Amino acid sequence: MKIYFSPASPFVRKCMVVAHELGLESRIEKLPSAAAPVNRDRKIISSNPLGQVPTFFTDDGQVLYDSRVVCEYLNELGDGDLIPREGSRRWLALTEQSLADGILDAALLSRYEQALRPPEFRWESWVGGQMDKAKCGLDHFEAGMAGARAQAIDIGTLTLACALGYLDFRFADYGWRDGRPVLAAWFKEMSERPSIRATAPHA
Repeated sequence: MKIYFSPASPFVRKCMVVAHELGLESRIEKLPSAAAPVNRDRKIISSNPLGQVPTFFTDDGQVLYDSRVVCEYLNELGDGDLIPREGSRRWLALTEQSLADGILDAALLSRYEQALRPPEFRWESWVGGQMDKAKCGLDHFEAGMAGARAQAIDIGTLTLACALGYLDFRFADYGWRDGRPVLAAWFKEMSERPSIRATAPHA
């Protein structure tokens, strides 16, 4: 198996976290890439018209994207339970994955606005609106990350860990821990998990 890889991409990280959790990481070759929203990587586009990472290749040559599809494939391949098969656990895990992905989408859009757009064209209200999505999502997780849910390891909680890690990586001054002691304590413990430690983002 192969994956177009970026060490800074939280969505690639999510896939690799799942691979580590399932013992599949050693079977995945990391292909270098230069995915970007403006200067798009034609090498990736030849396999994925969106030109985004993660783009994943199965052993039989099938191309998979985006991270949700890749993670579901890995979970099935590894006969895992990171995506529960049925019932309320399944819908909770998938909904929390969607919320954490939304936090990541908002953070990435803010990052692009601040890092790629020329200063004279930057729209601070846009950034504010995107980061308010992140705030509302984090507040939701703060209220719900208690009891049995705090001990769950599934696609929802793993995606949340990647989202919080990305905020630390790209928005160190954002202060997402302020006023969220439950979430902060949960992430501190989650950060010691081998799959999270092994996939820490870097430039």
